[in-house]
Amino acid sequence: MASPPGAPLLKVPAQPRYLDVARALEEELTSGTMAAGDRLPAERELCRRLGVSRVTIRHALAELRNRGLIESAGSRGWFVAAGSVGETNVLVSFSDMARARGLRPSSRVLQSATRPSTLQEAEQLSLAPGVPVFQLRRLRLLDDIAVGLEVTRIPVAVAPALIGTDFSQTSLYDELRAAGVIPTRADYDVQAVAADPDQAAVLDVGAGAPLLCTQALTFDQSGRPIELSRSLFRGDRYRFRTTLFNSQLAGRISSGERGRDG
Repeated sequence: MASPPGAPLLKVPAQPRYLDVARALEEELTSGTMAAGDRLPAERELCRRLGVSRVTIRHALAELRNRGLIESAGSRGWFVAAGSVGETNVLVSFSDMARARGLRPSSRVLQSATRPSTLQEAEQLSLAPGVPVFQLRRLRLLDDIAVGLEVTRIPVAVAPALIGTDFSQTSLYDELRAAGVIPTRADYDVQAVAADPDQAAVLDVGAGAPLLCTQALTFDQSGRPIELSRSLFRGDRYRFRTTLFNSQLAGRISSGERGRDG
């Protein structure tokens, strides 16, 4: 049906150019032609090869670093990241994390639906109670082995195109980035829980087996809360890694003081 005369055209936001470049580089990194610890070509060479500016290349490299795929060594350049399966202290999707470690991620969609937000969800996501959220429940697999159960809730208004997407074939974060929504920061809680009979059956573990329960509230590039998630990972297939700092020592060092061992 044609739009009435003078009606504004619906504009679909274009994906930033650096995300296209990041995707192209990611495909090269995960194709098997480069191994963990290999050095990437220099920025100038990447600019020439991909036909983009150095600013675009640097944004793309920062995106890959944020996904845990590459690491910076200062003046020595960029290197393919190495590490074990599990979360790092950067915000990275399950799919990106798996591919960076040479594993094949996949999902089995258990639920994909919209519903009114609860009072608690509305408060956490800065919504009016009852505003529609998209809920996605998936079994996450690595090389066809079940490793986790994940429930994600996202306000429908954040990315309406998520509804109807086949998430057994694509990454949620890839779809968000395609919509111009970039997951940038997450408040993250981790605790150990015991598998109940239903969880144990889906994850192929015994009832009472140890699971790693993670809950996250994720924000986009503008600081807007966009996602609530709760994940249960098999304790024998997954681990959480992070970096801890002594805040008092860090404060003394940053102010020019040297601390003593203690």
